[in-house]
Amino acid sequence: MSAAHLTRRFFGSLIPFGPPAADDTWARDHMLDGEQELWLRMSRQDRRHAIGVARRVEQALDSPDRPVIAAALLHDVGKIDSDLGTLLRVVATLSGAIAGRDTAELWVKSSGVTRRIGLYLKHAEIGADLLQMAGSDSLTITWAREHHLPADRWTIKRSTGEALAAADDD
Repeated sequence: MSAAHLTRRFFGSLIPFGPPAADDTWARDHMLDGEQELWLRMSRQDRRHAIGVARRVEQALDSPDRPVIAAALLHDVGKIDSDLGTLLRVVATLSGAIAGRDTAELWVKSSGVTRRIGLYLKHAEIGADLLQMAGSDSLTITWAREHHLPADRWTIKRSTGEALAAADDD
């Protein structure tokens, strides 16, 4: 992740409101019932960010299938389990960069804030599991799991992955 991306996400997360009602309706129209339940658990800021990602994917791919839009909207859904606010997300991101994401495995086994930081760093795997339990399509589940991996490790169609990754600017 670039410093510019992290800076934009930080300042965007300080805006205390969620997406406009019309955007929220548009997003929910692209989700299965179980996905909508997860969507409502996401923070207002994460939902606002996700709609931006999905709109950029929609423009890049010209009428993508519903699971692709759902993947854009729900790729960060695993963050709900960490229940971290903006400042602790900054701490988690820096901790992951310094200690390495593999350390998250140990942190998840601890308690308190350390556990929550570990959960945040493992949001891709957690999100994929949540989406699987919600009955999501395999593409939506796979993208949640793989969205932080290098492109050569993606198992979804390369052009779809490139559009999703570019739209997320991660």
